[in-house]
Amino acid sequence: MQEQPIPDRLKISPFLVFYLIMSMQIGIGVLGYQRVIAKDAGYDAWISILFAGGCIHVLIWMIYKIAETVDGDFVTAHKYLTGNLIGKAISSFFIGYFFLYVLAILRTFIEVIQVWMFPDLSTFWFSFGFMILCTYIIFGGFRTVVGTAFFGLVLPAYLLLTFGWAIKFSNFYNLLPIWDHSVKELLMGSYNMSLTIIGFEIIPFIYPFIKEPKKSKKWAHLAVLTTTLIYTILAVITFAYYSEDLLAKQAWPTLTMWRIVEMPFVERFEYIGIANWNLVMLPNVCIAIWISSRLIKRIFNIRQKIGVFFVVSALLLLINFINTREKISMVNDFFGKIGFGFTFIYIPLLFVAIMIAKRVKKKVKKK
Repeated sequence: MQEQPIPDRLKISPFLVFYLIMSMQIGIGVLGYQRVIAKDAGYDAWISILFAGGCIHVLIWMIYKIAETVDGDFVTAHKYLTGNLIGKAISSFFIGYFFLYVLAILRTFIEVIQVWMFPDLSTFWFSFGFMILCTYIIFGGFRTVVGTAFFGLVLPAYLLLTFGWAIKFSNFYNLLPIWDHSVKELLMGSYNMSLTIIGFEIIPFIYPFIKEPKKSKKWAHLAVLTTTLIYTILAVITFAYYSEDLLAKQAWPTLTMWRIVEMPFVERFEYIGIANWNLVMLPNVCIAIWISSRLIKRIFNIRQKIGVFFVVSALLLLINFINTREKISMVNDFFGKIGFGFTFIYIPLLFVAIMIAKRVKKKVKKK
């Protein structure tokens, strides 16, 4: 059965892809990625960030090529390649992928709140309230979700200025000598960055909802470039602020740097930062749940609202069982590996397969 085309009133302008990708790439990982990437690459890890960002530009080019070839999203691409039944079976994997994404980032954010602000905060009840808000936003439609991404990126943007306080106490000689690590160690730094920098892979799932999607390419690349520069600059400031031994002991270096921010009207600025991070996390969760529920609709022909209830209920059921630091780390590590596999291995393989299938089908048509 041919799927009905999406009406223009439900589509978004190409430039809004910039906010969608950036809001997905800037999430909970910002609070502690510096320590993770410095484990292998040391203070040359800023080079690893630039390399990871360059690879993502190539992957975005591949994603758009795939979407343009099949004139649709990844569900369409899988059907184009393997047929309806097998294509849907492959696509169903991504319901779990985005579900696990929400589970990992939301539970990590709750842990930050519990450690820094409210130790007795109930994981379930915070998640329950957060899910009610997310469900309300998603029921407003995709354009409402995109609006949340816009405000979730723009409103907390002033937080970037607060890292200026750390520069006053920084020693940029910490970064010398440059390129003091092997290529293997730098590549490991890029690999460890994968959980933090993923999010651009939403493009093939929202592609049909973009007006004139070819015009959105430049905005997608600009979003990745901006995010890469933000992560690189923040990493350089962090490396200059901490010694390597001290950084290794910091679970959330970004939050610790906020402790030195002094203002006449607030004593503990990290509380302001964490409170504002609710706005940053909101579009992360909303977009991922929207994609999961959209895939449920596409694959199983179930109304999207029912799919939202299914995803939210499963999240509330499982999140309470992730109740220790070890379990949270295990979920994050597991999702980091899956995210790396999907973005850096599966997408190139799918690109090659689609290009081969396109040539084969052209030859068959000529015959």
